[in-house]
This record gives sequence, structure tokens and C-alpha cells, in this order.
Amino acid sequence: MNQHMGLRERKKERTRETIAATAIRLFLDKGFDQVSITEIAEAADVSRRTLFAYFPTKEDLVLQRFADHESEAARIVRARPDGQPPLEALRTARLDALARRDPNTGLCDDPEVMAFLRLIAGTESLASRLIRYSERGAEALCTALQEADVDPLTARLVAAQVIVVQRELAIMHQEHLAAGTSADDHYPAAVHATERAFDLLSNGLG
Repeated sequence: MNQHMGLRERKKERTRETIAATAIRLFLDKGFDQVSITEIAEAADVSRRTLFAYFPTKEDLVLQRFADHESEAARIVRARPDGQPPLEALRTARLDALARRDPNTGLCDDPEVMAFLRLIAGTESLASRLIRYSERGAEALCTALQEADVDPLTARLVAAQVIVVQRELAIMHQEHLAAGTSADDHYPAAVHATERAFDLLSNGLG
């Protein structure tokens, strides 16, 4: 019985991935507003009903890639080693992500990733939804900080600042890459900016 359920879940995941990949390919080729749900369903060889069962809105077809990262900062704080301050855990994780050229840091010059990020930035409904993802990420981080014995006011203010700072850093890195700088060439500046940002978060503006 468990094996059967496992196979069914894997099939559902493959279907989900196929629908999302098909949608993103069409969006990148034609533009988000120019592609209909019907066109996506037909290209993915599923019904509209099946598509909506996996993705309730058209925007979800794109932003599902960010869903797993929504509570990432909170997970980092909860998983940090004993004795490590939350901000240091977040700093270390961010620097590690830069070294890996994680797309969420903005320091990834893979053409498909850059096109994907341009699609979001250039589509109002997607950009607005992404802000809401950030807000939920801040809420999750605030909860994790309070669990780490940070007082509620400080937790709320720090969480909001961390999420905004990380988003702004990612935008800055993407701007440099869009101007023609490679991810490898921009890496030292990205590390410096990240270190500076977390120093400011830790010590304030002086």
C-alpha cells in the first residue's frame, strides 16, 4: 500500500513539474500576458481542470519555484548550531548561496535564469505576488527569532530588515549581470556587499 502511494505521489509530482516547465517555456517565448491557461494545458497534455488542481492561479505556475524558499530564512535560524547568533547563521547561509551561484541570490548568469527573473520583474502581477512571498518569509522568520528568545518587537523589525536586505542585494546583483558582468567577475563585490549589509544589520547605522 505504501509503495502504491509512493508511485502515485511521484506521478503527481512529475505531472506538476511538466505543467510548470511547459508554462514557463511558453511565458518566456511569448510573454506572461500573451499565454492562456488553455494553451498551457494543451501543450502540457492535461485538462484545464487538472492544471487548476495543481496551480490555482496563473501566477502560481511561475512563482511555485519560490515556494520552497519562502520560509528558508526561518529554517536557517532554527537549524543553526548551538551558540551561533541568528544573524550570523543567516550571513553564513547567504555567503554559501553566493558561492553556489544560487539563483535566489541574484548572482546567477545562466541565460534561462536571467530570462526568468526578467519575466517576473517585468510582469506586474508576478512582481506583486513575489512581494507577498517576501512578507510571508518575514513573518516566518519573525516567529523563528522569537523561538530563539528574541523579544517580539526586535524579532519583527529584524525579520523585516533581513528579508528586504536580501531582496535588495539580489536585485543589485542582477542589475550588474544584466549590464554584462559575469557572475564570477561580480562575485567578490557581491560578497563584500553581503558582508557590509549584515554588518549594518548587526551593528545598526552607527
